[in-house]
Amino acid sequence: MTLTTTPASAPATTTPPVTKAEAAALVRAARTRTGLGWAEIADRLGAPLVWTTAALLGQHPMTAEQARLAGELLGLDESVVTALQDQPYRGSDPALASDPTIYRFHEALSVYGPALKELIHEEFGDGIMSAINFKVDIARRPDPDGDRVVVTFDGKFLDYRW
Repeated sequence: MTLTTTPASAPATTTPPVTKAEAAALVRAARTRTGLGWAEIADRLGAPLVWTTAALLGQHPMTAEQARLAGELLGLDESVVTALQDQPYRGSDPALASDPTIYRFHEALSVYGPALKELIHEEFGDGIMSAINFKVDIARRPDPDGDRVVVTFDGKFLDYRW
């Protein structure tokens, strides 16, 4: 039996698709190559710093305009610009949990999570802090013992309704 194939009829300018993870790696490389900082990129996109960084690392879909502008700023090809617009599978690779910075966030929530839960329930009642209707920010605060990292989680309270 002989099988024959015919070439795809896609336009010559079509580039192969890339995954969100591959796009994130290309974004990191392009950011290093261009010397642009995350804050400058966010400013140029007119979007919050942490959201922009997370979106460029594959955790949020960007609008076509945001993706196009990011592509222009970073010199990304069309396949990456398209991937930046895709709906993500949110969360992180379990292997990332061993990264010291990410591990410390896990550690902080393991230690303080139960206390934060109790305090949220005491202050707001039975419910949760939304991670969908959510803002997050990071800041540096000078301290004589070494600069402090200030992370602010700002989530809408969602009460359980029965």
